[in-house]
Amino acid sequence: MMAAAMVLSLDNLPSDPLLLILSFLDFRDLMSCSFVNRRLNELSGHNPLWKRHCLKYWPVTESEKTQKGQTWKDLFRWYYVDLGRYIDHYSTLKKAWDDLKAYLAQRCPRMIESLKEGAKEEELDAIEAQIGCKLPSDYRCSYRIHNGQKLVVPGLMGSMALSNHYRSEDLLDIETAAGGFQQRKGMRQCLPLTFCFHTGLSQYLALESTEGRTRSEIFYHCPDQMAQDPSAIDMFITGSSFTEWFTSYVHNVVTGEYPIIRDQIFRYVHDKQCVATTGDITVSVSTSFLPELSSVHPPHFFFTYRIRIEMSKSALPESACQLDSRYWKITNANGNVEEVRGPGVVGEFPVMTPGKVHEYASCTTFSTTSEYMEGHYTFHRLSKKEEVFDVRIPRFHMVCPTFRESVVRSQNAVNNVSVAPFHDDNSSDTDEYDEGELRGMNMAAPAGRCPRHI
Repeated sequence: MMAAAMVLSLDNLPSDPLLLILSFLDFRDLMSCSFVNRRLNELSGHNPLWKRHCLKYWPVTESEKTQKGQTWKDLFRWYYVDLGRYIDHYSTLKKAWDDLKAYLAQRCPRMIESLKEGAKEEELDAIEAQIGCKLPSDYRCSYRIHNGQKLVVPGLMGSMALSNHYRSEDLLDIETAAGGFQQRKGMRQCLPLTFCFHTGLSQYLALESTEGRTRSEIFYHCPDQMAQDPSAIDMFITGSSFTEWFTSYVHNVVTGEYPIIRDQIFRYVHDKQCVATTGDITVSVSTSFLPELSSVHPPHFFFTYRIRIEMSKSALPESACQLDSRYWKITNANGNVEEVRGPGVVGEFPVMTPGKVHEYASCTTFSTTSEYMEGHYTFHRLSKKEEVFDVRIPRFHMVCPTFRESVVRSQNAVNNVSVAPFHDDNSSDTDEYDEGELRGMNMAAPAGRCPRHI
């Protein structure tokens, strides 16, 4: 009778099972529990519960907590008051920034020194009022961590060097970006994210879904060279959101996918299958797309590739050899094949000895959205010149990034508006680019000539 008369109460339950139940709650539900009654209020303030939420949403270290002299709950509250609107983005972006800085600090510290302190909330609000558009939450969140970088070379967002052509992109601070905010037809409501001093190239963030763009999309703009309307602008898409764009870039940097060469991040992509070994010599290939030298209309897609030739350290001294010539077999998306033969590589005839590495960069252009190349180098032994042999170059693919045509072109197609004809001269079996072709694209021609397939 006595047991039946007992009323079940939270006060009568042991703390451990209740704390276990509370550990499964999100911070919002945990806060709600604190208002139910005195017992749950005491339990919901348990320090280890809030430690988990601090580590999840605001990656805080033990040393930072000790330095601030606060409980985990108070620390969570402190961050939430300042950054609560970004709680869905902060952890991901803070980790990306921390990973990037830790990696670069050991390899190119001056790039870290160019980073600016985070912007204040009121500064971001003022920019929104100035341009008349709302900034995406993840963009704002990242700029609370770091307000871009000083305008320096090399830029944080990657470089590319080829013959006489050089590109290096800075991550713009919010004030500079706002100064380049676009309202002209074809680029309405677009905010520049990056800028290159040498080419004038920028990646843009779409702040509204307009003119065929999706809000938060990031892209390189590419004027339609065949349209008669200057507002006809095609786009090479580089990200669907700021978070996706930035974290994927950081991943490529910190995993070594993008190599650091002479204190610069080079945006070459290396397919781990693009490696071939013939005897003691290994050849590997990395590629990169150059949007500033490419166009959708006319279809002109420009790639650079970097080749590494390495002789094994364990090779015998008598294995030393010299490169004489190259052979390329190039196949485009239509199945058309072009073959190129020539002496040396970029005017050089490298000598390979045990442990030696020779690297060079070259380029190619094509009118289809993809192409692959393969071939071989011909060497002769230094100790026996009559001994000639081929070293295989692995097949490597070059695929144009996703692009979107201008809505102006789509409307013109519907209205049967004619555009200038395009003559595809890309099948030319030449080892050099015609500078006139670049000028015809309304782009600055390089000061020299760019060697092709070498």
